[in-house]
Amino acid sequence: MQALTDWLYWVDDLLWGTPMIVILVGLGILLSIRFGFRYQRKIIFNFKNTYAKIGREGEGSGTISGFKAACTALANTVGTGNISGVATAIVSGGPGALVWMWFSAFFGMSTKACEIILGQRYREHYSKSMDEYVCDRSFVLKNAFGMKKGAVALAVFCFLLGPWTCCVQTEAVTSSISEAFGVPTIITVAVIGVTCLVTIWGGLKRISQVMSTAVPVMAVLYIIMGLGVLILNIQAVPGVIVLIFKSAFSPTAAFGGFAGATVREAIKYGVARGIYSNDAGTGYGMIAHASAITDHPVRQSLWGWGEIFIDTIIICSITAFTIIITGSYYSSEATSGALTTIAFTNAYGPVGGKFTAIAIAVFAWTTIIGMYYTCEKSVNYAFGDTERNRRLMPVYMLYYMVPCVLLYNIEADILWAFTDILSAAYVAITVVFIIAKHKEIFRLFDDFWKRYEPARERGENPPYVTFDCAKEKGFIEK
Repeated sequence: MQALTDWLYWVDDLLWGTPMIVILVGLGILLSIRFGFRYQRKIIFNFKNTYAKIGREGEGSGTISGFKAACTALANTVGTGNISGVATAIVSGGPGALVWMWFSAFFGMSTKACEIILGQRYREHYSKSMDEYVCDRSFVLKNAFGMKKGAVALAVFCFLLGPWTCCVQTEAVTSSISEAFGVPTIITVAVIGVTCLVTIWGGLKRISQVMSTAVPVMAVLYIIMGLGVLILNIQAVPGVIVLIFKSAFSPTAAFGGFAGATVREAIKYGVARGIYSNDAGTGYGMIAHASAITDHPVRQSLWGWGEIFIDTIIICSITAFTIIITGSYYSSEATSGALTTIAFTNAYGPVGGKFTAIAIAVFAWTTIIGMYYTCEKSVNYAFGDTERNRRLMPVYMLYYMVPCVLLYNIEADILWAFTDILSAAYVAITVVFIIAKHKEIFRLFDDFWKRYEPARERGENPPYVTFDCAKEKGFIEK
């Protein structure tokens, strides 16, 4: 086991070294420049076309509303990465890791937008087996590049290994619930297994319905609790901000139980945990948003801005500030979800710890369900729009839950290392897709801003720009 652990750490360090960070962040910077920073600076327009339309189904073709698609995506992002992942980043990279989370998130908004555009552009309508618009990396590999055999291999890789990253979620829940309530882990795991299985059994519409309720409610409550910590310790906030920025650009000295961190470690863990938290560059965005009802791929891509802003800029920051303000990262040897639980306990007493444990449980629960949806799309691709695809889904649901309920007691650092390695593979694939299809992405982007949206603002009714590669090529319909 020690040999395996050492190997995982070595591979993790290799993959998330300087080259990966430079490529991923560099891509986000270049895309942001090409897009004129529209995803970062047109905040009012972005808001009007996303959260301001929560109650509307949308125009065009698709399966579910843009909001429900975004909540399904947020279920995959607003999870233990915001709580356990941030805690791990602070412990390993120091307070300065938060700055690099912000940095990668700012430019990651453009990268996430490209994923969503690809998902909408190369999606297919599975009308025979499930009546759903679907897309993932395999669909893009086939429809954009014509690599059918490679797409099958990629699909098998994703649906076999994807479920194992959920061990991180289960470990976070069991450690935090045990810390706060003393509940035996076997009971916690059993509850997770049963409730997740019941939810995913209902398919996309049940998943999206549950996520559109659970994710916003829990996120708002967590934000309120975090803001409370800042208000109660308002005098310490300026000093914490100085520490965060200072630690981002200079080594952090060891203090108490904190072993210290170099600038390289701050960058590595900040970027890696930030990406795991908001999924920018991993390709998950193209999966959840492919099913959305929209009149143009670029309009749906605006949701990527909101996802990253809520996920990283707000929720991750609240977690980090709470851990740093309470001094928990150097006064405790805990990591992962247990550290965040201790931080809120230090701030609010036992009630704070219990709330955090519940928040972690809900976030992890929604992430497990959201991750299932992304893995299911790989199964859909592998077996096609056939009756066999429909029959195999219950079997895959059971397989998906196996790692969640059996491997919850593996050391947190090992689980995060494995998750980082798999995320690196997804990032490499997504980066290749974006670079290779950048002309099509830019064509759609320019079409929306220079032709389609100006025509809508003039009161005209230009044809919807929607795609269904099951019909062999994209089509425009009204």
